[in-house]
Amino acid sequence: MPTTAPARQRKKSSSARRDDEAPIIPILARKVREVEAKAQRNKLGPTNRVKFQVIAFLVREERARVKADESVGDQARAELLKRLDGVATILAKTAARDTSLIQLLEVDQATSPVARRMRRDWLLDAGVELAAEELVIDDAKPAAPDTVVPAVASERAVRPVQVDARIESNPFLAPDFARYTPRPNPRRRLDDWELMGPLYKSFAQGAGGGSASMTLPEVPEFDRLSPRGLEVMPHQSRFLEAVRQGHRSFLLADEPGLGKTAQSVLAASVANAYPLLVVVPNVVKMNWAREVERWTPHRRASVISGDGADVDAFADVFIVNYEILDRHLAWLADLGLGGMVVDEAHFIKNLSSQRSQNVLALAQRVRQVPGADPLMLALTGTPLINDVEDFDAIWRFLDWTDGTKPGPELMERLDGTGYTPADKAFYPAARQAVIDMGIVRRRKKDVARDLPDKLVADMPVQLDDEVGRSIAQAEKELQRRLADRYRRILAARGDRGLAPGEIDEDIVDLVATGELEESRAAGTDGDNVFSMVRRIGQGKAVLAADYAAQLQRSVGKVVFFAKHVDVMDRAEEHFRQAGIRAVAIRGEQSQAARQQAIDSFNDDPEVGVIVCSLTAAGVGVNLQAASNVVLAELSWTSAEQTQAIDRVHRIGQDEPVTAWRIIAAHTIDQRIAELIDRKEGLALRALDGERTGDEPAESVQLAALKSLLRDALGA
Repeated sequence: MPTTAPARQRKKSSSARRDDEAPIIPILARKVREVEAKAQRNKLGPTNRVKFQVIAFLVREERARVKADESVGDQARAELLKRLDGVATILAKTAARDTSLIQLLEVDQATSPVARRMRRDWLLDAGVELAAEELVIDDAKPAAPDTVVPAVASERAVRPVQVDARIESNPFLAPDFARYTPRPNPRRRLDDWELMGPLYKSFAQGAGGGSASMTLPEVPEFDRLSPRGLEVMPHQSRFLEAVRQGHRSFLLADEPGLGKTAQSVLAASVANAYPLLVVVPNVVKMNWAREVERWTPHRRASVISGDGADVDAFADVFIVNYEILDRHLAWLADLGLGGMVVDEAHFIKNLSSQRSQNVLALAQRVRQVPGADPLMLALTGTPLINDVEDFDAIWRFLDWTDGTKPGPELMERLDGTGYTPADKAFYPAARQAVIDMGIVRRRKKDVARDLPDKLVADMPVQLDDEVGRSIAQAEKELQRRLADRYRRILAARGDRGLAPGEIDEDIVDLVATGELEESRAAGTDGDNVFSMVRRIGQGKAVLAADYAAQLQRSVGKVVFFAKHVDVMDRAEEHFRQAGIRAVAIRGEQSQAARQQAIDSFNDDPEVGVIVCSLTAAGVGVNLQAASNVVLAELSWTSAEQTQAIDRVHRIGQDEPVTAWRIIAAHTIDQRIAELIDRKEGLALRALDGERTGDEPAESVQLAALKSLLRDALGA
């Protein structure tokens, strides 16, 4: 709804540099640097994209004003235009780094309410007097689209033969979406504030704020949910009691291994949220069907595969993997879903991906039915991978925000705090307001105290053969290339007032970012950080497999994780030669073959090792027959490493779990291991309220390149 800027004049910051002839320019310069810093860390979320757009058209507006203002002298005009050119140059460089921004440069005016509000606030900060019509911002939303199927997917769309029969068997008329109009939101005190940035900041500063978990009801006196022979644990029972009391949207962020699947299956039963759609990674489709049968044997599950020819349209639970969801969007949207579960919800964090757009479009359709109160569950033990803005897509799925501002319920909670983002007290209060929307986060050490300990132990290995020497030479060449670029840029920029031996961190960031972009474009071709890490993995393959073989002979079953197919191949061959029976989980396997491998490892005493792909088996797989994990290759994120280890360290495990990381000594492998450990601080701070070092939100790859460059410069 319309919002109006406060009538009172905003207080000028004492630290803000003012310019009598163009007071908006210092503001634009400060804002563009903020956007540039985010882009360099590959974390340009929706708030900063809008900021980028507003800067672009304000630069154009100010350039036209300066040129037309006859009261400005020629010398002053030239200086102002030069400063605007500087802002425009940073915009162009940022757009070159993230090409999806280029289209935002083509917009001539602020189109969205958020962009118009941002433009208004910046101009008011600069002391600009605005016309009355510019002070009022209309938040009216465009009409919802008639279909959830994107044009790119319409040709692939399918409709199983039984679907129409199920829809026609429903005695109720289909809802008329055209007649449904949302009620206008009341005018609120915080309508004039940009709130998404402060909400993210409230989690980034989460230290001291306690665990990110809403207050749950006490454990009910009787467990009336578990089928015969099964038992719901107390932490699961409290979550289900919250569902029974009427809460319907959750980010269930329990640590991996605490039974999120079982909780979701039972929550659907408690809420009678049928038909229920479960969107999952391909590797866990069959496991979800088993869990539905196990925990709710009176319900039928249907696994959707390919074109859906075998779909049981009269089932209670439909299970589909992300990769084929686009083919089934249309009929699922017509089915009248009573609930939706997104498993491993961090998979949708990239809002530009078709995967994310499909999930969000279907979620919107599920909520559109008048009077509907669907059960919406986002499940992930690792909602934050690199940055707090990883929350964005999940919050949109749950309808807590729309990406540009909080939804009505969250806005009401924020308004009730009595604070604004100008108050320090706003941030812990805002964090708690979001948590109370439905974040449930429990840690193993708190709710499963009888679960054995988990230890991550590093095993350094020496690559002293020809492969090791070539890797060492490639690393030196990379350092030399980075240092040469740094020195050329430093020489071109001239004296920057650096003390002897001091390093310009801005140039370090620029050089490392440029190298990372080139490396991503080249992939594993040439000598870059990606090809180097892959060669290290190849060099460690047999050494890691040999260590796993020794473990297997002494402690029994072992889980062996690797990133690349050739490393898995070498490991399997080594186990075969060593006389150890091994099975594997790979991305190209069929569902039946994958499940057979899991069952064989867990149930067959003759199977000693399971060789797993970090991407194909890192989520949703139960391998607790083992208590030892060998990580032959390192992941690029702490979350992926944690997910892999927690295939073993989960409810039902009765032995201490040890994860052995095989580290190539005196190589970039060591740096990556250290950086992965440091990245765990984000989740501990944002979700668990622990006080940790405030590490910058940058990728492990970028941090590793910076570390190499600093060493080359003698820092």
